[in-house]
Amino acid sequence: MKDIDIAQQATLKPIQHIADKLGLPDDALHPFGCHKAKVDLTYLKTLEHKSDGKLVLVTGITPTPAGEGKTTTTVGLTDALNRLGHATSACLREPSLGPCFGMKGGAAGGGYAQVVPMEDINLHFTGDFHAISTAHNLLSALIDNHIHWGNELEFDQRRIVWRRVMDMNDRALRQITCALGGPNNGFPRQDGFDITVASEVMAIFCLARDIKDLEHRLGNIVVGYRRDNTPITAKQLNAPGPMSVLLKEALAPNLVQTLEHNPAFVHGGPFANIAHGCNSVIATRTALKLSDYVVTEAGFGADLGAEKFIDIKCRSAGLSPDVAVIVATVRALKMHGGVAKEALDTENIEAVRAGCDNLVRHIDNMKQFGVPVLVAINQFVTDSEAELAVIREISESSGVRAELCSHWSDGGAGTEALALQVLELTQSETSTSCHALYDNSESLWDKVRTLATRLYGAADITADQKIRNHLTMLEETGYGNLPVCIAKTQYSFSTDPTLKGAPSGHTIPIREVHLSAGAGFVVVVCGDIMTMPGLPRDPAANRIRLNDQGNVEGLF
Repeated sequence: MKDIDIAQQATLKPIQHIADKLGLPDDALHPFGCHKAKVDLTYLKTLEHKSDGKLVLVTGITPTPAGEGKTTTTVGLTDALNRLGHATSACLREPSLGPCFGMKGGAAGGGYAQVVPMEDINLHFTGDFHAISTAHNLLSALIDNHIHWGNELEFDQRRIVWRRVMDMNDRALRQITCALGGPNNGFPRQDGFDITVASEVMAIFCLARDIKDLEHRLGNIVVGYRRDNTPITAKQLNAPGPMSVLLKEALAPNLVQTLEHNPAFVHGGPFANIAHGCNSVIATRTALKLSDYVVTEAGFGADLGAEKFIDIKCRSAGLSPDVAVIVATVRALKMHGGVAKEALDTENIEAVRAGCDNLVRHIDNMKQFGVPVLVAINQFVTDSEAELAVIREISESSGVRAELCSHWSDGGAGTEALALQVLELTQSETSTSCHALYDNSESLWDKVRTLATRLYGAADITADQKIRNHLTMLEETGYGNLPVCIAKTQYSFSTDPTLKGAPSGHTIPIREVHLSAGAGFVVVVCGDIMTMPGLPRDPAANRIRLNDQGNVEGLF
């Protein structure tokens, strides 16, 4: 059966039943129907005295069109730990409508390892993304309105850096000319749209500790510059107050369930190739107070998602993963070994062995952060025993265990072996010492170079003088102590998406630099990366419809 068929045939428990597992009282829930709810922000303050559970980070090898299954593995591992008697919650990102109607078609897990109600989660959910889009675009409107009514702050209209957003892939909106039609419509200028998951408001939303921190961070957003290059912030436009009002309800974390009726917090959703790729700090910290174990994922491969999880999210929120699970598949490793997608069903041991260079690079990278590592082999029916043996052998030669996982077909029961390894690592006497890969006192240039050379296998980084001057200006204006958020292709350690495996010796070009002062990082755009994706030739939207019974079809 397809993922959506499995989800629609499932019998869901009332959301109060899931809340009971966490010890949440009825008055702490704000239900959205029967099967989803928000957890009251005021109630969360009463949890601050409780100790935290163990944090498990699920990451992956470099993505391929063959698929890896991080979300599926996150859900399967959550269910497996619950089966073994350990109260465990999943923490996931909310799916963006852009990929749902573009290439992915859905992002709530798969098979018998899903979070449900699957259609709701993929389509609007509790309205969080709409609130984020609206708050972002309110700030855009306030900028234009301020300029229209005299421009007291002296915006240089050539240096407005705040673009509008929408939660859909639409390449026609990447570059636009706005405010046409005469004086009543403002001052014409070039502008553009980003996708909502690339918005700094989304990043702030996911890093804020509470509503006060949210408002403070929103005020720090730099929206433009004067002619003398001095920055203008959202606070100077009196924007944080109304923006916080729009975000207040959305900031409460969303509670749903897995197919095995275990708790799942699904909240926030920045992309990892253009943002920091993690669910909200509020959801993660809530789950840690209410659970023995929390299983969360970071977007795309470990070089992007896991790095930003540790260097940005953990550093900002005071979190530390107790173990990292790297998800790999035979099919994806074959692609990294040079096999075309059409030939993945044929056994090819040498291609798997060659593709494992990518896996080993990710294992070595995660070890640099001081986090214990496991490998989860997400099983497909076409995998041969000989191919699986190669992954186990190479993983063990790198000093980590690789466990076969069949959660797609068997749910939590198919991931118990991995769960037992997680328990062994997290309950051992050996203490972990997770640490960031660079110190914030280093220069912005050195931070990027550290990531490029130590994680991506690059020989060096390069940038033209304009970019170098911009980095120097950021340091001189007090932003040099921020971490960097690399925006680059997710499909390669390099900036060339066609370079599979573990390329080395390449150069990482810095194309653009953007300050996200409210989020608390500097976005460094490397290579050709879009902050507003386009739909593919054959978008998933072509197959999404309502059937005669009024049920959604086509999500997968």
